[in-house]
Order: sequence, then C-alpha cells, then structure tokens
Amino acid sequence: MVLNWIWISFFLIAFLMAAGRSLFGRDLQVWSDIMNASFDQAAFAFEISLGLTGVLTLWLGIMKIGEKAGVVEFFGRLISPFFSRLFPGIPKGHPAMGAIFMNISANMLGLDNAATPMGLKAMQEMQSLNPKKDTATDAMIMFLVLNSSGLCLIPISIMMYRAQGGAANPTDVFIPILIATAIATIVGLTALCIRQKIKMDRVIWGWLGAIAATVGAITYFFANLPADKVQLYSTFGANLILFSVIIAFILAGIRRKLRVYDVFIEGAKEGFKTAVMIIPYLVAILVAIGMFRASGALDVFTGWVQSLVAWLGFDTQWVGALPTMLMKPLSGSGSCAMMLDVMKTNGADAFVSKLAAAVRGSTDTTFYILAVYFGSVGVSKTRYAAGYALLADITGAIAAIAIAYLFF
Repeated sequence: MVLNWIWISFFLIAFLMAAGRSLFGRDLQVWSDIMNASFDQAAFAFEISLGLTGVLTLWLGIMKIGEKAGVVEFFGRLISPFFSRLFPGIPKGHPAMGAIFMNISANMLGLDNAATPMGLKAMQEMQSLNPKKDTATDAMIMFLVLNSSGLCLIPISIMMYRAQGGAANPTDVFIPILIATAIATIVGLTALCIRQKIKMDRVIWGWLGAIAATVGAITYFFANLPADKVQLYSTFGANLILFSVIIAFILAGIRRKLRVYDVFIEGAKEGFKTAVMIIPYLVAILVAIGMFRASGALDVFTGWVQSLVAWLGFDTQWVGALPTMLMKPLSGSGSCAMMLDVMKTNGADAFVSKLAAAVRGSTDTTFYILAVYFGSVGVSKTRYAAGYALLADITGAIAAIAIAYLFF
C-alpha cells in the first residue's frame, strides 16, 4: 500500500509542478521534458532488464549447481542459528536460507551483479512457502530491508568512480561508508525485529556483535594500509572470494557426480524467464522517478532545504549532496549520476563530493529492490516493507552526513 501511494505521488507532484511552472513561469517546455523523460526511462528500464538477462542467466545457472550439489544447503545450515531467528517462517534446512546467505554475502562484497540473481533466487524460494502469493510475508520483508540497508564491506564501484573523477585519494571514503552502512543495517534490522516481535536473544545480539567486530577489524586493517593499496586489496579480495565460490560449486557438483553443464543450463533458463518478468515493474518505478525529476520538483525541494538550513544557522555544505541522498532510494543510476555531477561541479576532493560518495554507499536502492524482487515473484501487496526500508535509508544518510563531517 505504501509503495502504491508513493508511486502515485510521483506523478501527481510532477503534474502539479509542471502546471505551476507553466502558469507562473510561462515554461511550456517542461511538459516535453517530462514526457521525454518517461520515454527515456521506459527504454532505460528495458535496457536494465536486458543487461540483467546475461547476469541472471549466468548466476542462476551457478546457483542451480550449488543447490543440487548441496553447497547452498550447507550455507543454510551454517547460518541457521541466526537466520532461523530472523526468518522464523522459513523451515530449517530450506534452500531459501542458503540463497539468502549467498545474496547478503555478495552485497557485503559490493558485488551487485552477483547479488541480484541470488536475491531473486531467495525470493523464489520464499514464495514457494507463501500461502498468499500476492502478499509479502514477514520473511520477505526482513530480506528486503536487509538488502535495502545495503551492508557493504567493500564499496568497489564508488572508489572506482572517485578514481576516474581525479580524486587524490579515491579510497578516503571507504571507512565512512563502512561505518554508515553498518549503522543503517543494525538500525533497520533492530526496528524490524521489534515490528515482527522477534525476540532479540543472545544469539541475535551475538551475531550483531560479530558484524560490528568484523566492521571494526576491516576498518582497522584498511586504515593502516597505504592509500594506494586500499582499492587494490579490496578489489582483489572481493573478486577472489567470488571466483572461489564458483569453483567450489563446480567441484561440489563433480563430487556429487552431477552433469554440471546440464545443471547449469537448467538454472540459466530460469534466469532468462526472471529477467523478462521484472520488466513491467522496472518500467513502472523508473518512469515515475524520471517524470518527478524532469518536472523540477527535486530541485525545488533541495532549494527549500538549503534555505531552511541557512535560516536556522547551520552549515549548508551538506545540502549539495541532498540530490544524491534523495535519489538513492529511487534509482541507483540516478543517484550515481547525481554523485558524479557533484564531483564534476565541485571537484572530486571537495567536502560535498566526499559526502555524496559516502551517502551513495551508505544504503542500497530501495525502490529498485522492491520493484525487482517483489515483481519477480508477483507480489503486489508489500505491506510495511517500504516504510522500514526507508527507515534504514534515512538512518544511513544521517550517519553518512555525521561521519563525513567527522572525517573530512
């Protein structure tokens, strides 16, 4: 229901904004801009799904090998003490547990292309347990909020963009992003546990403590590396782990005497079907976002915030990163474009550019995730998923601002 009204609001606000610009500013071009944005975003949505087709085909094929070889089940048992408490509706040993673990692990390594197929596989497994196929279960909502909070230990893409933008030290945002995304994840997870009446026992607190300790250890390790080695080591570690997973799945398949190639093809066919299924959901959300942005509503809101912050007597430097902050839950490519625009305008080493990068990495793309993941299994009633995912987004953004002021 929340996603429904948010989607409608994008269109209504865009229309009212365009009407105001035409009546009071005699700007008739805005209508063409809005409609052009709708066509461009519809085409872009198809391009995304087309680009995902190859990735989904590859990774769902690999996942099918892991599933039949028993590796996914092994991972499910490994994290069962923790996940059985967060996902009480999923039976122990169910394939959904392993798929969830693989998805979250890929997200933590900053491997977006690998995380999405694994996440879609997890949603399909959870949907098999869903008595109401059009309504999100508690387990699905928990999974979506964990994805939206976007715990990322190695933000490879953001460091790459900063390097391309000419930053003197492209990795200087690494630790701020790590801290901000950890805070967003812990707050989102804790709030949802309260909402779903999940008992926060010593097992959950122990795992959360382990996550905090891991973040602390990674922070300490990279803080003591030479600046030019941070991106090298982080990229190497993430890709080594990813390729090792592929090899482990194949070797496990050989050990089980599977016809590995045939199993891969079986899973790859599922990937193609899934990519086609998500097209309508992507078009719906991306067109709404594009029209909202083209109407000028986003720019007006940013200007109001800057005026208010200045009137209250606070520092306004962070407001330059507000478009990135607002776009992040809506569109990954949009927020990336906003971040790059800030870097181009102010220089890659400006405070606002570093803040925009920290905000960009603090959480994941909420509405994209909601549209793709729920759309892939035909869930239309998302219940309170959007609200709690946005809570994680807001927490991550606030944390990123505070930490950026502390570091930079």
